[in-house]
Amino acid sequence: MKSLSSTTGRRLQQGAVVLALAGAALSSALADEAAIRKNLADRMPGLPKIDEVSKTPIPGLYEVRIGTDILYTDEAANHIIEGSLYDTRTHTDLTKARVDKLTAIDFAQLPLKDAIVWKQGNGSRKLAVFADPNCGYCKRLEKDLVNVKDVTIYTFVIPILGADSAVKARDIWCAKDNGKVWRTWMTAGTVPPKSMDPKCDTSALDRNLAMSRKYKVNGTPALVFENGTRVPGAIGGEQIEKQLTNAQKS
Repeated sequence: MKSLSSTTGRRLQQGAVVLALAGAALSSALADEAAIRKNLADRMPGLPKIDEVSKTPIPGLYEVRIGTDILYTDEAANHIIEGSLYDTRTHTDLTKARVDKLTAIDFAQLPLKDAIVWKQGNGSRKLAVFADPNCGYCKRLEKDLVNVKDVTIYTFVIPILGADSAVKARDIWCAKDNGKVWRTWMTAGTVPPKSMDPKCDTSALDRNLAMSRKYKVNGTPALVFENGTRVPGAIGGEQIEKQLTNAQKS
């Protein structure tokens, strides 16, 4: 019994030491976070509101998250680093992985009512596309999409390539059959008829632009599959088919 009590006592002491160290580490991390927030606010008043401060795998280096933008700093915020943090052991861009996680798109949460919808075959598979009406790569993608079977395509029009894109986006969105008008313009160059309806509600286009900024869709086309996989840029029909198949398996 004496030996058991001694062993139990040592374990309790060890546990207390571990808890004390953990508490000290937490207190230190919180102090560093407070210092980082205060010093950056004082020294860089133009910096947007900081959403999160967290440790990185590198001792003494902290991640500063502002929305979906990532910066790095030391524990006193004496220096700021903007760029990618790269793990040479795993050949992983840690910054990109973090941003990808922050900007991941849940297909089920997409506002499909703001998209132009086109159904092919039974439409059982789903694909979302962010596109500009004057984007050459978007037109190439659209021609490849014509041959994809059994898919419903939701196109979120984001006019980001100038004033003419905004005009064409409005004309297409306000058309009676905007899916057909979109496709014939993108694949055959048939100019969309001018919209004469002053009451046409184009607020969906504004929401699409806001959504693209939120998810850092900085170029067109951008594809989103049902499993959340994002593909920036135009890809060929075979690659689209492969991604659609993978999305259904996920």
